[in-house]
Amino acid sequence: MKRLRASVVGAIAFSWAGIASYPASSTESGASLYVAGLRGPLAGIVPPPGFYFENDFYSYSGRLSASTQTQIGGAVLANVKVQARVNFLTPTWVTPIEILGGNLGFAVILPFGVPRVSAGALIAAPRIGRAFGVKLRDSDFLFGDPVISSFIGWHAGNFHWQVGGLVNIPSGTYRDGELSNLSFNRWIGDIYAAGTWLDPKIGLDISGAVGIEINGKNDDTDYKTGNAVHVDLAISQYLSKELSVGALFGHYQQISGDSGEGASLGPYKGRVTAVGGMISYTFNVAETPITTRVKVLREVSVDNRPQGTIGLFTIAFPLGKTAPAAPPPEPVPGAKVVKH
Repeated sequence: MKRLRASVVGAIAFSWAGIASYPASSTESGASLYVAGLRGPLAGIVPPPGFYFENDFYSYSGRLSASTQTQIGGAVLANVKVQARVNFLTPTWVTPIEILGGNLGFAVILPFGVPRVSAGALIAAPRIGRAFGVKLRDSDFLFGDPVISSFIGWHAGNFHWQVGGLVNIPSGTYRDGELSNLSFNRWIGDIYAAGTWLDPKIGLDISGAVGIEINGKNDDTDYKTGNAVHVDLAISQYLSKELSVGALFGHYQQISGDSGEGASLGPYKGRVTAVGGMISYTFNVAETPITTRVKVLREVSVDNRPQGTIGLFTIAFPLGKTAPAAPPPEPVPGAKVVKH
């Protein structure tokens, strides 16, 4: 059972994948703590007690309709294009502590990368000294705000679920008056619940998550971003114990408008729906399970935000020995089990 158990630990390391990501939703500067569809397969599973590490490379390319204005860095812009190439380092600790029978865990997300913003026209700029009507472009290598997360997960047969919360902490890296930023420069809280039904006999995983994002104010721009709800659904099939494929769906919608003296465009509520797919493969290196996953999603319906394509490449693995899952599930069809 050793190889089977290792492959299971490697796969469920993804249950905490996608805790935080960057652009883009409506909100200030077209950025949100949530990205549609990012919570995917195994979203409800908390891995066994131990230490884990995950690296996510996130790519986004989108543009706003030429007839729609948006506000970024205190400026009102038109014909906006957004690109982001961002990396996220995420160490996670699932503790042996149990609360109401569920395992308690913690994670920290550390972002860095290059966001690029260009605009065909500057409509208004009360905070930056640039001429109206000119084309603008801004990009730089930046560090973002750290995000702290805590969660509790339970298991009952094929059903697994977790509840958690995360907090974005302003880091002081925000560049006032610039178009390109990786820092939100505001406190953001997100409370979520996620569930997974995983039948190892047939290799089917159905996972979903719901949450609410609570936004604070950017004091530098006097802009208060509205709150939002988000929903994710993922259906995936294990073709073997190493390989799985699946479909992804995500929806994000503001339930309160933007406000504050800096909100020149008024409430500016936004929403986005995205659909896509993914492929995942797990392999062993020196008896350590390494899980890789590629996701691609297309934003198919949007209001007051850029419309584009999301790409994500993830690699995750446990650090040292982890506690075994109890009991280990049966292998999926086609998987070979090596006995002691």
